[in-house]
Amino acid sequence: MTKQLANWSPYDNNGGSCVAIAGADYCVIAADTRMSTGYNILTRDYSKIYKLADKCVMASSGFQADVRALQKVLAARHLIYQHQHNKQMSCPAMAQLLSNTLYYKRFFPYYSFNVLGGLDNEGKGCVFTYDAVGSYERVGYSSQGSGSTLITPFLDNQLKSPSPLLLPAQDAVTPLSEAEAVDLIKTVFASATERDIYTGDKVEIVILNASGIRREYLDLRRD
Repeated sequence: MTKQLANWSPYDNNGGSCVAIAGADYCVIAADTRMSTGYNILTRDYSKIYKLADKCVMASSGFQADVRALQKVLAARHLIYQHQHNKQMSCPAMAQLLSNTLYYKRFFPYYSFNVLGGLDNEGKGCVFTYDAVGSYERVGYSSQGSGSTLITPFLDNQLKSPSPLLLPAQDAVTPLSEAEAVDLIKTVFASATERDIYTGDKVEIVILNASGIRREYLDLRRD
């Protein structure tokens, strides 16, 4: 009789999808509020979006226990920065901090897939997309999570950014207005919810612009 070993993993995948779009003077970050494990829904009202600074928010999918640990580390590092410099971190600086934090844990990674969005020092929208070990890139739009394979091709079709290899370098921000970007995000989530069982219930949309941060919600399928 063969001995069966317990198959335990320190990780889980709680599903969910995150999307961010950068515009000329705004940034829109959105994520659904469903948290699952396997075929079980743990909660239908879990926010995957975390405010890191006044002009910088992060949306994360993957293993939500690791996401929470990562959020706490970033909040602590940001507090130290504020005490030392008497100001908040800019979004590009926070993007580098997140990359360093993920890379530091590369041998036992945070199982989180992050999109960072906000406004840069010039007031332009910026989106940074990550893998689990800190490799990152500034882009015009990005999607992470269980629905990203459905959402990314749709965003590519609607918003295709110029190649970063083009010279002179072209701006990655999308040509859409703020209202159009919000409508596009509502459309992609309604579409992804039809095909991805881990995305659904509600989408939380955070809009950053010069006047501050505001939130919108849209109900999605609950089955």
